[in-house]
This record gives sequence, C-alpha cells and structure tokens, in this order.
Amino acid sequence: MHTGKLSIVATPIGNLEDMTYRAVRTLSEADYILCEDTRVTGVLKQRYQIDTPLRRYDAHASVQTHLEIIADLEAGKHVALVSDAGTPGVSDPGVLLVQQARAAFILIEAIPGPSAITTAISLAGIAGNQFTFLGFVPQKKGRKTFFAQLHKCIQPAVCFESTHRIIKALEQLADLQPTATVYLGRELTKMHEEMLVGTATELLTQLQTTPVKQKGEFVMLVDCR
Repeated sequence: MHTGKLSIVATPIGNLEDMTYRAVRTLSEADYILCEDTRVTGVLKQRYQIDTPLRRYDAHASVQTHLEIIADLEAGKHVALVSDAGTPGVSDPGVLLVQQARAAFILIEAIPGPSAITTAISLAGIAGNQFTFLGFVPQKKGRKTFFAQLHKCIQPAVCFESTHRIIKALEQLADLQPTATVYLGRELTKMHEEMLVGTATELLTQLQTTPVKQKGEFVMLVDCR
C-alpha cells in the first residue's frame, strides 16, 4: 500500500450550506483538488476559505492525466476529487480514476454528502424502500427505448434530466407511459425547490403553463406500478 490517498468528496447539489465539516477539512488538507470546472469549485473554495490548488479533471481526462495523478498518489500525495455537484462517480466523472487507484493499491476514502437521488426520494414520499437508479436519460440514441421500457421496472425508476430536454422527456413519457405517476424534483436544495407530482401529461401542462418551472436540473421518479 502506498502512502498517498485519494479522497472522493461529495459537494453540495445546490445549496452551499450543505457542505460538511469533514469535506471542508479534507479539501483543505489535500495537496490538490481535481474538479470538473475550476470556476464552479472556485466558488466553493472562496465560500469556505480553502486555499488548495485546483486541477481540471472531467469525463474527457486523457490517459496521460490519469498516469500523472496515479504517479502523484504513489509518491505519497493526498488528492481530493470533486464533481460540480454531488458525489463523484455517481453519474459524474471519477469511476476510471477510482479503478486505477485501486489497481495501484492506493488508499481510497469516501467523504459522503449531498445526493440528488436520496433528496428526491425523501421529498417524493413513495412507499417502500426500493428503487431503480438509471442515471441520465440518453440524449439521443436509445432515448425512446429508455422510456418505453420503464414499465419493466418493478420499483420506481429514478433518472436525471436537463432543463433543455425536460419538455421532450415529459412528452415521450406521456406517449409511452401515460398512466405512470411521475415525481419531478426541481431545483433541489435551492430557494425554489419543489416536487411536482402527477401523470406526465399533467406535469407537461404545468411546465408549459408556467415556463419558469422548466428551468433547473431535474430528478424524475417514474412509478409504473
């Protein structure tokens, strides 16, 4: 086992006050922080007076970038990994780095924190303790198949959708799963947080009637039971 350490640090999904004491301490102690967007993480650094240098690391990180990070870890450095929001490796960059660090026998620790998935589920109030997480809805290829097969999930299905495609998503759901109950978590943890509930057709009407509700990142729970 090498003396270096990779810390997987969860960060707020919207409200900066959701940062944990442990996350602040870990980011402050690291030799450097890997992040998707230095501007986004820069705001977090400023808010909590963290002086640790930032390095860009996103889903397109090169082979060379990974080699350099693993070399730093093997040399004993403490590297922290964050995404723009939430937990790295959960529909965010980080999986490949974690795999390579484990293969190199690097110490890996998880610093838990905010999760859009569990936040949405707690707001929805769905009975039962089981759900199926499907990540982001495909942008193009496989999108119709994705929605068409949701009825096969024996538990509520949880997925992410962007502000640019939420209307299209509801239109496809209305066509392919017209009787399903849809829970739409919007602006979670932020000032205008809300959970909209109804059929896809009902929610589509709400969003088209009130266009401001189309803004933000969305967590969709689709219950076809």
